[in-house]
Amino acid sequence: MSGFSEDKLSALREYIRNCESVVIAFSGGVDSSTLSAISHQVLGDKAIAVTVLSPTTPSREVNSAEKIAEEIGIKHKFIKANELLDMNFVKNPPDRCYYCKEQILSTLVKFAEDNHYKYVFEGTNADEIRSHRPGYNAIKLFEKVKTPWADLGFTKNEIRSLAKKMGFSFHNKPSLACLASRIPFGKQIDEERLRKIDLSENAVIRITGVSQIRIRDFDDIAVIEVSREDRQRFFDEKIMDEVVSELKKLGFKYILLDLEGYYTGKLSSFSIRA
Repeated sequence: MSGFSEDKLSALREYIRNCESVVIAFSGGVDSSTLSAISHQVLGDKAIAVTVLSPTTPSREVNSAEKIAEEIGIKHKFIKANELLDMNFVKNPPDRCYYCKEQILSTLVKFAEDNHYKYVFEGTNADEIRSHRPGYNAIKLFEKVKTPWADLGFTKNEIRSLAKKMGFSFHNKPSLACLASRIPFGKQIDEERLRKIDLSENAVIRITGVSQIRIRDFDDIAVIEVSREDRQRFFDEKIMDEVVSELKKLGFKYILLDLEGYYTGKLSSFSIRA
């Protein structure tokens, strides 16, 4: 794991200090949590972590966000948004994340303005802007939205290293993604489909104890992706039978395990090639 330089951290603290008061878009993932922790250290009560709840939010992340905010000690608030009101998002094009991010950031900017915070911090890191990230283009629409990690060149490994040095439990937390990312581009997104994916992932976590999971929704087919290290948790007939039974109850007809294991961006690259 790559470390980070103290000069870089000092530059980040100065960046935050110059912003005076901030709302952090807080998912409870490593990037937003570490950014919230440092913002809280620098600005105290002039920093608040805000979690946007929507139909695309994995239900298991709600309690996780609350617990991590308590660990950090930062003020924390939940607010609501609904990407399903935007048909551009519902149609699920390859730039789906653009429409999602636009709505979420609009909600956060309004919250910041209504509560007299100067800026909104968003947690995109330097690695992410090098890949297919249409959501990052939406950030550029908002003058009050800043991306400290990307602006100062912090990579994911540097952020994890920083969180570990600060002693936070979330330093090795698996990457997060909204539930819509489980649905191939071009297949319409609706609340029932999102709920089915959410319940299915929770069921597999309960049965197997995996730490990282994506259940890709190919209509009647559920494709389960877990980390390479967790694949062996399925190699038991009773476990497999229980997973199949639970996911069929939720509406899937066929349940497959991706033998390659999870990696970031797999479904996006598949869909774009297709």
